[in-house]
Amino acid sequence: MASGPPLQQSRAALTLLALGVVYGDIGTSPLYAVKETFAPAHGIALTTANVLGGLSTIFWALMTVVSLKYVTLIMRADNRGEGGIMALLALVSASIKAHPEWRAPLFAAGVIGAALFYGDAVLTPAISVLSAVEGLEVGTSALKPYVLPVSAGVIIALFLFQRHGTAAVGALFGPVTLAWFLALAAAGVYGIAQNPEVLRALNPFRALAFLTGHGLASFIVLGSVVLAVTGAEALYADMGHFGKGAVRIAWFGVVLPALMLNYFGQGALLIANPAAVQNPFYLLVPAWALYPMVALATAATVIASQATISGAYSMTRQAIQLGFLPRLNVVQTSAKTIGQIYVPAINWILLAAVIAAVIGFGSSSKLASAYGVAVTGTMLVTTVLTFFVIRYGWGYPLLLCLGATGFFILVDVMFFSATLIKVVDGGWFPLVIGAAMFMVMTTWRRGREIMLARLRASTVSLEPFLESLFRDAPQRVPGTAVFLTATPEVVPHALLHNLYHNKLLHERVVFLTVTVKDVPWVPFEERVAVEPLGRHCFRVTLKFGFMNRPDVWQSLNELCPEHGLEFELMRTSFFLSRETVIPVVDAEGGMALWRERLFAAMARNAGSAVEYFNIPTNRVIELGTQVEI
Repeated sequence: MASGPPLQQSRAALTLLALGVVYGDIGTSPLYAVKETFAPAHGIALTTANVLGGLSTIFWALMTVVSLKYVTLIMRADNRGEGGIMALLALVSASIKAHPEWRAPLFAAGVIGAALFYGDAVLTPAISVLSAVEGLEVGTSALKPYVLPVSAGVIIALFLFQRHGTAAVGALFGPVTLAWFLALAAAGVYGIAQNPEVLRALNPFRALAFLTGHGLASFIVLGSVVLAVTGAEALYADMGHFGKGAVRIAWFGVVLPALMLNYFGQGALLIANPAAVQNPFYLLVPAWALYPMVALATAATVIASQATISGAYSMTRQAIQLGFLPRLNVVQTSAKTIGQIYVPAINWILLAAVIAAVIGFGSSSKLASAYGVAVTGTMLVTTVLTFFVIRYGWGYPLLLCLGATGFFILVDVMFFSATLIKVVDGGWFPLVIGAAMFMVMTTWRRGREIMLARLRASTVSLEPFLESLFRDAPQRVPGTAVFLTATPEVVPHALLHNLYHNKLLHERVVFLTVTVKDVPWVPFEERVAVEPLGRHCFRVTLKFGFMNRPDVWQSLNELCPEHGLEFELMRTSFFLSRETVIPVVDAEGGMALWRERLFAAMARNAGSAVEYFNIPTNRVIELGTQVEI
């Protein structure tokens, strides 16, 4: 039973793996970032000065957002080694315990960031695969009609493969992505060698002149420049799998040099031939290398998409554990790596949304208008949450905290504002996805709070009940009864129903509560607590982290014996109470009726607790109860 992160590997192996998983998204940005930055629609002429200014803006955006913000600052705000916005939200929750007034707004901000991530998870496969396959039409316009069907076919195959897990091909991710970055660097050197003047873009004053010299157009261009830093959030989200050291070495040793060489190579091409703006990435490579580059780019974008899809699965599992989503079927696809999971419901929803995006937008340029909003929104939320961690969690002085995060918040706000201009052109798409996910997540969490409050109000305290029960004890039968309950201090409804209908009690009774802590991993020695209640009754609490797999039977079987409580499967019965939610218009303290109905529908379709907690199905008895909210 896995209790913590995967076993340590060599730094070199972890760095190679990080290339494939962490940097797949940002590594495919050269396919479209330069093309969109210098798009003729912005109205900025492709003069040498403007090309150098645009390249300088891309370079310093990468240095500021990725190198300084994420690699230097954000990655320090880890939750026991784990990153990502849900892990950060849990860390914020622990940091502001002395300031409860901040809890509601910060939780709302964190959920907004998480919700926008799902928009990113839809757009990354769509724009990445589509932009790679568009290389076919660069070779000959006769292939243009096949771009959309081929892209859709690649995406469908990718999502159909998910149920098999990535263990079989995961070892290829690193080498293929390394080959991709070497190809990026080689193409960039090829372009720079023909026009070394492009290296003058390293001067930050050229970026400043570009951003201030074209009025509103300069601001609009920022919404395209941000495409160069998409995927930066993955550095933080996936650092728990590989460690900070491997992620940083991969960035400074391979990814950043390769990206900048390629961006500057594309810039050199545009200075020499402004007409190449139609697709500077593919026009940069020699004619003989075009189709091999299309194949390599498609492989790289599939890997980038896989990383985002896997991230959506992990985000979903963390959200379920932290109480923001209903239970869903989570399939472990690897016996060795706990992070490799598959969530069927999320997989099919993502597939439908990605195909809709590819067909609906039709080209990578149109998708680019939609892409930046979700990315920059999540980045902004991450920076804001980080402020509260370093201020209240680490206890740093206020001025230092404001200085450390204020500049990055300003940068994020600028990028986010620039992408909002494109809402009408496609930016609405991830916002709609984000708004839907935000409503689902907040409705589920609030509905659970109301439902548990209703259950507590209609129950009695456990210990006084047991005391009165044993004054005239019911007949006791052999075996162990385990009653699962979310409220350990009160009598489970399943016990009341069992006593009412069967008029008996097992010789040993266990009241079991499963809790999820706001840390990624709970070690074995802290996972179980056993409290004797007398007359062979026990209160047991199992504690899991939001990255742990909550395996109830294995935990009881392996951890409880050292607390004097042993379980024999064929003599143990699990009693579960299944609540049926009844929306009521005038319920005091409830939600709007449409939200109550949404919560009732989610509760009705939530995954089985039996499967989710890995309870032996042939030892389960479910007893129903109705709850009005």
